[in-house]
Amino acid sequence: QVLLTESGGGLVQAGGSLRLSCVASGNIRSINTMGWYRQAPGKQRELVAIITSSGSTNYADSVKGRFTISTDNAKNTVYLQMNSLEPEDTAVFYCYADLVMTSGWIPANWGQGTQVTVSS
Repeated sequence: QVLLTESGGGLVQAGGSLRLSCVASGNIRSINTMGWYRQAPGKQRELVAIITSSGSTNYADSVKGRFTISTDNAKNTVYLQMNSLEPEDTAVFYCYADLVMTSGWIPANWGQGTQVTVSS
């Protein structure tokens, strides 16, 4: 069983920065993709950023130029550096991982979520 543990959320003023971290733990053989989604109140969960094992990235248009996703493969950790935060970024951010365990491939794994609140 894989466990995704997020940290780094909190309250910040508009224009500020936060860095989210997510560590994947368990009997992991390899990680195909890790990323971040978010869900604002009354809205559907949406992709924020994703990174593959080869380093390819994809960002939501709303965060391009402001957010940067990166990984530390040795630590099974994905980061999301968020700069120039806006009140519209307020949401619960969820870590996502598509990975292979010793027991087999598990395509969709989610963390418990971390709250990001941006005040105006």
